[in-house]
Amino acid sequence: MNYAKNILETIGNTPLVKLNKIVKEIDALVLAKVETFNPGNSVKDRMALKMIEDAEANGNLKPGGTIIEGTSGNTGMGLAIAATLKGYKCVFVMADKQSKEKVDILRAVGAEVVVCPTAVEPEDPRSYYSVSKRLAAEIPNAWYVNQYDNPSNALAHYESTGPEIWKQTEGKITHFVVGVGTGGTISGVGKYLKEQNPNIKIWGIDTYGSVFKKYHETGIFDENEIYPYITEGIGEDILPKNVDFSIIDGFEKVTDKDAAIYTQKIAIDEGIFVGNSAGSAVKGLLQLKHHFKKEDVVVVLFHDHGSRYVGKMFNPEWMKSQGFID
Repeated sequence: MNYAKNILETIGNTPLVKLNKIVKEIDALVLAKVETFNPGNSVKDRMALKMIEDAEANGNLKPGGTIIEGTSGNTGMGLAIAATLKGYKCVFVMADKQSKEKVDILRAVGAEVVVCPTAVEPEDPRSYYSVSKRLAAEIPNAWYVNQYDNPSNALAHYESTGPEIWKQTEGKITHFVVGVGTGGTISGVGKYLKEQNPNIKIWGIDTYGSVFKKYHETGIFDENEIYPYITEGIGEDILPKNVDFSIIDGFEKVTDKDAAIYTQKIAIDEGIFVGNSAGSAVKGLLQLKHHFKKEDVVVVLFHDHGSRYVGKMFNPEWMKSQGFID
C-alpha cells in the first residue's frame, strides 16, 4: 500500500503548470510552481517544518513548548500543522490588514491568534514584531521562530524547492520570478539554481510601500519609501537576514490594485485558485516581458491558496470599497 505516515510527509513535490491565456503576450514558456498542493496550502509548509526540526535538533524547542511567531498567516498554518503532530502549542501574532480567513484558519487548527495594528513602526511596542518578541520572553518554555532571520527558512528552499524546479524543468529554467517577503524562498531557490547555472536570472516581485527595490538598486534603506499597503505576503519595512540581495538580479514593483485584479484573473483565465502574492507575481512577470526570449523557460511561484482571500480580492464589494473596480 502507498500512503504517507502522516500529513507532514506530503509536503513538497508540487506540480509545475503551464500558464496560457494570462501570459499570451509573453513569448517564453511560463510555468507556475503551484505551492497550494502542500497540506497547509502554501509554500510556507516547507520552511515551517524545517525550522521546527532544526530547533528541536539544536535544543531551542523543547518538549511541550510553545511556538511564538509573527506571521501573515501561511507560516503560521505550516507551523500549526507540524505542532499539532509534535505536541506543541502555538501563539501567532498577525497584523490587522491580514484577511479574516487567515485568522479563522489558524484558530481552526488550534492556534491562539493575537492581532496587532499594521500602521505602526516595527520598533513600536504594538507592532507584530515587538509583540511576538515580548510574548516569547513572557511565556514559559517558548520558542520565537523569527522566520525573517532564521537561516532554516532559506535552507528549506535550497534543499527542496530549488532542486524540484531544476529537476522538473530538466535544467532548462532561465528565469525564476517570485514575490519577496521574508526572503527565504527567493534566496534559497535562487542560491540552488545559480549553483547549477549562474546565468539563471532571479527576479523578486515587490510592492509599493516596501523598501526592497530601492535598497537593492542603491544600498539605501529609505524610510520615506515605507507606507501601509494592502497586498499581503510580500514586501517589508525591514531588511530580513533571509533576503540575500547578492543572489537577486532585480526587483519589480506591482501596485495593490494590479495585484488584486490579477489575483482574480489567474482564477478566471487559468482555473488556478491562488492568493494575492500570485497576482503580484503574474503582473510583475508581464511588466518584465521584454526580458524574456522565445526559447526561455520562466518559472513563477504561486505561494498560497485563494481560499485565504475570499473576503477580499475575490469579493466584489471589497474590491469596490478599495477603488480597484467600478
